[in-house]
Amino acid sequence: MPTTRETILAALHARLQPLAALVLRDAVLPERIPPSGLIILRDGQPGEPEVTLSPLRYHYQHRAELEVVVQAGTGRAAAFDSLIASVGAALETDRTLGGLCDWVEPEAPASVDLPIEGAASLKAAVITVVLHYTTTGPLA
Repeated sequence: MPTTRETILAALHARLQPLAALVLRDAVLPERIPPSGLIILRDGQPGEPEVTLSPLRYHYQHRAELEVVVQAGTGRAAAFDSLIASVGAALETDRTLGGLCDWVEPEAPASVDLPIEGAASLKAAVITVVLHYTTTGPLA
């Protein structure tokens, strides 16, 4: 049986699947970026939980990361902006991931342009997604 952490990360991955971009989990950046863009979900860190004792519960603010990458010619900025907006819209449709989380909160991205020798440059950003959830133990 998967842990609460894994169940929530799998639900986040599934929530992003309908987007136009290719959505991967913990993958290496491929050599070619699809025209619609690429999103790689990184599991991130659960951090130190707050603990309540009666009943014993561990309250996490898990920081997962979405690496968002677009490589397009002239419309790169618009394609990137559209992909970022679609990520936000996908997360806003259900801030609890079907009741698995108390709350899902994306942070604002800081984008960078990455030059590629002999090819169109990449526009990329990391979006931290804070997943608020509670477990019965640190390994549950």
